[in-house]
Order: sequence, then structure tokens, then C-alpha cells
Amino acid sequence: MSPLSKPVQILLVESNPGDARLTLEALNNGNGRNGRHNLSIARDGLEALAFLRREGHYSAVPRPDIILLELNLPNKDGRELLAEVKQDPALRRIPVVVLTNSRAEQDILTAYHLHANCYFVKPAEVNDFISLIRVIEDFWLAVVKLPER
Repeated sequence: MSPLSKPVQILLVESNPGDARLTLEALNNGNGRNGRHNLSIARDGLEALAFLRREGHYSAVPRPDIILLELNLPNKDGRELLAEVKQDPALRRIPVVVLTNSRAEQDILTAYHLHANCYFVKPAEVNDFISLIRVIEDFWLAVVKLPER
């Protein structure tokens, strides 16, 4: 990251506290990556939508540059959230990386039909999960040119 670059704003939409903690640890403990991103967490689809639309106590939050999305969420599931994000002209440019436990072919097809930018199945092993998060981080934060906020 150059000295003038702003940190990437990441919204993790994840209801599993263990997966959220592992994601945070993987992002914060990788090879000098600190400072390249700011991570916010929403625990369900309704909270994520309020965050994205800057409603209520989220009125001053920065707009995310990227969303990491679990499909299986309480209140409003990830499929519904993805559909709303990609239909909203103010939000649709935000890349959505599906990071889920679902291996179901129908979920994969649905996610891409709803314009997810990519789809990853969470590995069962902790070290593999951390490696996957670092791969996602390296690609989306170092290789891809994200649109300006």
C-alpha cells in the first residue's frame, strides 16, 4: 500500500462468531498486511443492509469497498442480501465475495445469477481457512483495482 492509499473497507457479513474471529485473525496476522484494510462485521442480513444503507447508528460508517458474505444468515439470508445489493444502484458496484459453508450447486448457481463476484466454500480445517482468507486478501486488496468510493 502506498503512503497515500486509503485502507480498503471490508464488510464481513457472518453470523458464526468463530468464523468471524478466524477471518479477523487471518486478515490481521498476515505478512505485514496490517493497515491495508478496516474490517466491519454484520451478524445478519438486516444488520448488513442497515450498514450498507447507513441507517440508524450506522449513519457515519464508511461505504465498504468489498463485502465478504456468508449465505446462511438469520433474519435475511445472504441470497436475499446479495439480490438487494446488486439491485441497488448505490451499492451494486461493491464486489461481493461469497464465503460460505454451502457446497450446494444450486447456491453456487444462484449466487452467480445474482451477480456475486466469486464464490468460495469455507474449508473445514482452520489452517486451510486462514490460507483461503489470505488468498482472498492478496487478490482483492493487492491485485484488483477497486472502484473509488
